[in-house]
Amino acid sequence: MEKTSTANDGRSAFYAALKARDARFDGRFFVAVSSTGIYCRPICSAKIPKFENCSFHRTAAAAEQAGYRPCLLCRPELAPGNAPIDASASLARRAAKLLEDNSGSDTTLEELAQRLGCTDRHLRRVFAAEFSVTPVQYLQTCRLLLAKNLLTDTDLSVVDVAMASGFGSLRRFNALFKSQYRLVPTALRRGKAKRAEPAAQINLTLGYRPPYQWDAMLAFLASRAIPGVEVIQDGTYARAVVLAGSDGAPHCGWIRVGHLLQKSALNVQASVSLLPVLPLVLARVRHLFDLGCDPQAVHEGLRTMNDLAPDLQVLGRRLPGSFDPFEMAVRAVLGQQITVGAARTLAARIVNHYGTPVQTSIAGLTHVFPSPERILALEGGIESHMGPLGVIRTRARTIRALAQALVAQDLDFGSGAEPEREVEKLLELPGIGPWTAQYIAMRAMAWSDAFLPTDYGIKKALAPRTPKQMEALAQGWSPWRSYAMINLWNSLH
Repeated sequence: MEKTSTANDGRSAFYAALKARDARFDGRFFVAVSSTGIYCRPICSAKIPKFENCSFHRTAAAAEQAGYRPCLLCRPELAPGNAPIDASASLARRAAKLLEDNSGSDTTLEELAQRLGCTDRHLRRVFAAEFSVTPVQYLQTCRLLLAKNLLTDTDLSVVDVAMASGFGSLRRFNALFKSQYRLVPTALRRGKAKRAEPAAQINLTLGYRPPYQWDAMLAFLASRAIPGVEVIQDGTYARAVVLAGSDGAPHCGWIRVGHLLQKSALNVQASVSLLPVLPLVLARVRHLFDLGCDPQAVHEGLRTMNDLAPDLQVLGRRLPGSFDPFEMAVRAVLGQQITVGAARTLAARIVNHYGTPVQTSIAGLTHVFPSPERILALEGGIESHMGPLGVIRTRARTIRALAQALVAQDLDFGSGAEPEREVEKLLELPGIGPWTAQYIAMRAMAWSDAFLPTDYGIKKALAPRTPKQMEALAQGWSPWRSYAMINLWNSLH
C-alpha cells in the first residue's frame, strides 16, 4: 500500500495513542511490529517499537491474517470489544458481534446472513470492506483467542480447550494454532506451576475500558436480583445458569463475576459444567456488564447533564444489560406500574413455582428462570397459573405472548438484532406499550438510545417538566439516552 500523506497522518495518530498507552483505544486497534512478528494492544507495557516498524489494524483478525501472532504480555484476547452503538451502526459490525458471541457454535455463513436479512455474498463484501478479513477468518481468530485465554488462565486439558473454543477436532485446533501462532498449544503453559484450581470451576478474565463504576452497577443489579436465581454479596454477582449447547442439550451451572480494578477487568468464574457453552456464557457476561462501552464517549455525550445537578453524569457508569433476555422481558412486564421491589417479589414467585431447580455450590442459587418453552408447556389458561401468584390476567397473557413470539423466532433479542425494529414488533404484542418495549430494548438488547418519559423515576428526577419537555431535553443526550436514564434513576437514591 502506498504511504500517502493522509495515511501517514493516520499512522501518526495511532502511534501517538500507542506511545501514551491510552486505554480509550484498547480494542479499537492493534499494532503489529514487523521486527518481532507480534501484534499488541495499544496499552501493552512492552518497550514502544519504532514508528517505521509499526502497522495498525482494526481487528485482531486482520493482524493475524497479515501474519502476526498475539503478544504474550498484553494478551490481545483480553481487549474489550466494540460499544453497542458501534455494533449496531452497520451490517458488518452486527455480523462481527454475532460471530464473537457464537464462536462456539457451528453456524454457517449462509445461516448468519439469513439471520441478518441479507445474502451471504453481500455479507462477505461489506464485512471485508469494514474489517479487511472475511467472516470465516474473523471467526477463526475469535476461536483462537478464546483458546489462548483458556490455555493461559486455566488448567483445562487441550482437548477441552479445543472443544470449548468451537473447534471440531483436536487435530484441526493444533494445526491452526501452530500455523497462526508458530507455537504448539502447550507451549503457553511451559514453566508455569500447575494451579490448585478446583476441578469444578473455570476462571477467566474479561477486559474493559476504564474507569468502571462497579459499585453502582452492583447496586442496580442487587435491587432487582431474583431470589434463587441471582445473589449479590461481597462485591460479586452470581447467578444460576442453563444454556442450550450446539446440540440443543441443556447445560446447567453457575457463574460468579468480580471486579479486578488494577487490571481493568472482570474475573469470571464458571462451573465446569458450562464448558460446552462457554463462548455463550462469556458473551452474556459482556452484555450484562456492558464491557464494550466506551466511557469517554458516553461521558462527553452526557456532560451537559451536570448542568442539571452536580455529578449527575459520572465517568465510567455502565448500562446494565441482561444475562437471560426472556427473564428480562418478563421482569419488564411484571414491573408495569408497580415498584421495583414488587416486581422482584412476583418474579421470585414465578421462579419458585415454574423455574428449573439446579445444583450449585453457591448458597442462595437454587433455580433458573423458566424458559419460554416451559411457559408455553403449562396446561390450561396462563391466568390459572399466574393468577394465584399475584400476576394479573393481562400481564399473564402478555408473558405468554412474549414466550410464543420468541419460540416462533418472531422476536430477536440477540446481538445481531436491530433494537428499533424489535421495538416495533414488541408494540404489536398485547399488553406492551412504549415503556415496556423501550425498557426491554435497553436491557435485553443493549440499546443505548432508549428513553422512557412516562417512567415514574424519570418524571420525578426531571420534575416539573412535562413529558414533551423531557423528550426535548433528552434529544440532546442521544445516542446515549439509556445511560442518561441510569444517571437519573441513580440520582433518586
